[in-house]
Amino acid sequence: MCGRFSLTATAKDLAEFMALMEAEDFPARYNIAPTQPILVVMTGDRQTPGSNLPDRKAILVRWGLTPSWVKDPRDFPLLINARSETAASKASFKTAMRHRRVLIPASGFYEWHRPAKETGEPSQAYWIRPRNGGIVAFAGLMETWSSADGSEVDTGAILTVAANAAISPIHDRMPVVIKPEDFSRWLDCKTQEPRHVADLLTPVEDDYFEAIAVSDKVNKVANMGPDLQDPVEPKQRLQPAKPQPKTSDQLSLF
Repeated sequence: MCGRFSLTATAKDLAEFMALMEAEDFPARYNIAPTQPILVVMTGDRQTPGSNLPDRKAILVRWGLTPSWVKDPRDFPLLINARSETAASKASFKTAMRHRRVLIPASGFYEWHRPAKETGEPSQAYWIRPRNGGIVAFAGLMETWSSADGSEVDTGAILTVAANAAISPIHDRMPVVIKPEDFSRWLDCKTQEPRHVADLLTPVEDDYFEAIAVSDKVNKVANMGPDLQDPVEPKQRLQPAKPQPKTSDQLSLF
């Protein structure tokens, strides 16, 4: 599950990392939550043959994917995540997996370690970021939903995978990370079918992220300052995670 993340990079750094045609300035965001606009990167207009100019563009979509066949989004779950193991076959995601794969840039994400209720121990929030800093690109899916009056809403979801050994003591799922050398293959929906990019849907290396215990202030969407990422003493010591049953990809409330 990935229910909150952050993007604090500059537009210039983002354009360079993602090879964007252009990137407008945007404010640093420390607590991006479901239903809010998120930045996604997709393949743009092709440049002339032989051109070295970037051909990717960034757009804003609502975080929470709504398939095009949904009649009324109010009667449909808010799909902020998609399980990578089933996205190519699940009705809600298979069309986007084939035709509208995107990258979702982030500075890191938040996850909550929730001990079993019988322990009586409180939950602990963690800020999880690349160990070497910089921007990370999550695998994402995009869909455009059209209402009866013709208005359109672009929506998106983050693909998740079973957590690696470093993250599993906190949570059993984590976002799929796409490395820069695989950006083009992931975004190429014309020649690369879902089966051709299935090898990218794996947990990132154990030492890629570092997890930092942070305060409960991140639980509230109204809290949006950089202090959300200040380290705190964790409420409990993490233990190796036990195998967990599969969970739903729809929104969980904090």
